[in-house]
This record gives sequence, C-alpha cells and structure tokens, in this order.
Amino acid sequence: MNYQECIIGLWNDMDKQNWSNISKYFDDEAIINWNNTNERFNVQEFIRVNEEYPGDWNIRIERLECIDSLVISVVKVQLKNEDISFHATSFFEFNNEKIKVLNEYWGDDGKAPQWRIEKQIGRPITPI
Repeated sequence: MNYQECIIGLWNDMDKQNWSNISKYFDDEAIINWNNTNERFNVQEFIRVNEEYPGDWNIRIERLECIDSLVISVVKVQLKNEDISFHATSFFEFNNEKIKVLNEYWGDDGKAPQWRIEKQIGRPITPI
C-alpha cells in the first residue's frame, strides 16, 4: 500500500468509526499533535479521544497531496443530523510504511467574522 492509499484507508476507517482498525496505520511509537489545542497523543490516546468525541459524523476527503514520505490531507467533518462541520488539515509523516508523526490543524466552519462582513472584505467561497 502506498502512502496515499494508507491515508485514504485511515480516513475511511475514521468515517466508519472502525476504531479497531486505526492502529494498523501507525507506528507503535507514533506521536499525534493537535496544534490548535496544544495536545499530544500516542496512538491509543488518539483512538480513544476520537472514539469518545461526542456525536456521529461523516468525513469527506477534499484534498490529498503526497510529497516523498509526507502526505497532506484536507477533510471536511460533518456531524450527522446537524449543521455543524469542521475542516482538518493533516500532515502525515511516514517511516517504514507507517505513520510516525501526525500534525493536525482543526477549524470550525461558519460565517466570516462580523467585522469583515460589515467592511465588505471578501466574499463566500460557496453559498452558506
């Protein structure tokens, strides 16, 4: 399996919430960083925090780039039956065919801040 296929498989298992499959993608000593909240997890903690995360969601890959042993993904995470969604940009570093380091950056989806709306700076990418 190449690196890109590995990340597609990981996101598919995350989408289906197949928690028992997640560890196979990671090196035993992998570190996972959620930089927005200054949190670091080992693989088991990463699985647990996702398993415990409230709600049920769908994950859709929007972009996937591979540069040598680095894969960058952008996914949209949509909570089922709710109008709440997030985007995650993830940097996966591989060693020996497994994810060794994951740095993830999460952002809430929503409208632009009121001050930019009032100043009419920018425009929506897609209708909200």
